[in-house]
Amino acid sequence: MYFDITPDDEFIKTKKVPGPTKEEIRALVISKTRLTDEDVVVDVGCGTGGLTLEFAKRARRVYSIDMNPDAIKTTRSNLEKFGLQNKVDLIENEGLAALDDIEDFTKLMIGGSGGNIDNIIETGYLKLPVGGRIIITSIVLETATDAVHMLKELGAEPEVVTLNVSRGTILDRGVMMKALNPITIVSAKKI
Repeated sequence: MYFDITPDDEFIKTKKVPGPTKEEIRALVISKTRLTDEDVVVDVGCGTGGLTLEFAKRARRVYSIDMNPDAIKTTRSNLEKFGLQNKVDLIENEGLAALDDIEDFTKLMIGGSGGNIDNIIETGYLKLPVGGRIIITSIVLETATDAVHMLKELGAEPEVVTLNVSRGTILDRGVMMKALNPITIVSAKKI
């Protein structure tokens, strides 16, 4: 199956907002999310909107949340660039507070938590319908560990994958591989 994943260099970027989530990571997250065109996705900690954009290409509706106004502005610019702004509600707020106001979603992506990962996972997981999915991406091992513990506490059976990506730089003599930061992805289906 071919995933139409937007190349990293096509995103509008700013020094004030990290991202986008690297193309290879976005491909795996989309796979773990198991999206359909009927899904409603909540993306907590949208950053530049890399995952929001991928969700908007595939899902019925996306709620994209970030407490950084520069992140919301950058995500909006990326959505407009690709003509997807009408499929996304941008919410400038802390993740937990915004999540409290959103009903009827089927997938929850947490890429940033402002240090409130346990509460965001618990609130979001409880609001998911049976069969809904939750995905947490983490650059910090402790966040992934906390996510696994919280999901187990909620009765879920989390799956954990760490992705190490290296990209080749072409040199006269050959190809030099440069490693990107490893990312841990924790996912679970609500049972």
